[in-house]
Amino acid sequence: MWCAAAAAPPAPGRGEPAVVPEPPPLPALTRAEGEFVDSYLEVVDLLGRINPSRSTHTYGALRAAQALVGRAAALRDALTLMHMRGESEVHADTLARALRVLDGERRAGRVTVPEEPAS
Repeated sequence: MWCAAAAAPPAPGRGEPAVVPEPPPLPALTRAEGEFVDSYLEVVDLLGRINPSRSTHTYGALRAAQALVGRAAALRDALTLMHMRGESEVHADTLARALRVLDGERRAGRVTVPEEPAS
């Protein structure tokens, strides 16, 4: 069995392995909800790469824009599946917890325009 603490590099100056805290568990999700969250985060990641206020090269933004089409279709398909299975409500609190566990706040932050530096 793999142990994160045993495999971590030594902490600076101590010679002891750095302890990596275990992330909180994901809330229970249906398969379709899991696909919804995963596809949503993939779209967010791509939008972050396309964001003109954060990107530095057109080629990377172009590749992300090309991939966005497929990921948006996967997001649509996940929502369609949820709807067809009778999952007519989005459980926002549960899905928000899942997004937080999956670092959604940081990832979504790349989509925003950075604040102007203080002058």
